[in-house]
Amino acid sequence: MSKVWVIADTHFGHKNMAIKRGFKDEFEHDEHIIDKWNSVVHKRDTVYILGDVTMESKKWFFRLDSLVGRKIVVLGNHDMRNHIEEMLKYVDQVVGMVKYSVNGGKSAFLTHCPIHTSELEFRVSGNVHGHIHENIIMKDVQNDPSEPALLVPDERYVCVSAEQVNYTPVSLADVIEKIIDK
Repeated sequence: MSKVWVIADTHFGHKNMAIKRGFKDEFEHDEHIIDKWNSVVHKRDTVYILGDVTMESKKWFFRLDSLVGRKIVVLGNHDMRNHIEEMLKYVDQVVGMVKYSVNGGKSAFLTHCPIHTSELEFRVSGNVHGHIHENIIMKDVQNDPSEPALLVPDERYVCVSAEQVNYTPVSLADVIEKIIDK
């Protein structure tokens, strides 16, 4: 049975990002992501890449050929619109945003950037996203405005930037179930 996976911010070929993430260079970084990806994804699986495949360069799209499975890219802020035609040589589909449903209609938006909280009040249960890398979205749970803010993670948001998921695609159904269970 095929599975659906998700990951964001692969940043293939991005030397500065590779070094920031603790790799010696972009080649070691890219090979690590490819190895981690191919250790869990099978050829009939689908993977949503939630943006920033590269750093505004189509030169590194060839890396996508090394990744197993069907690939759908949700465009990120570093995915150039004029590169879509070239990207489509390496992926199955390119989209702007996806509403993904599991478990009897429970759903989440798959985006690159986190969506506004008002969208979570009536449209979907949560937001699976990238863009913020090692950061998490917080919310104020303090009811008394005269008290200092009490910030806790907003569990409606799940960031799947590569560094948050150990550079390995994660099961989309599992991610959405965690959002719904909160």
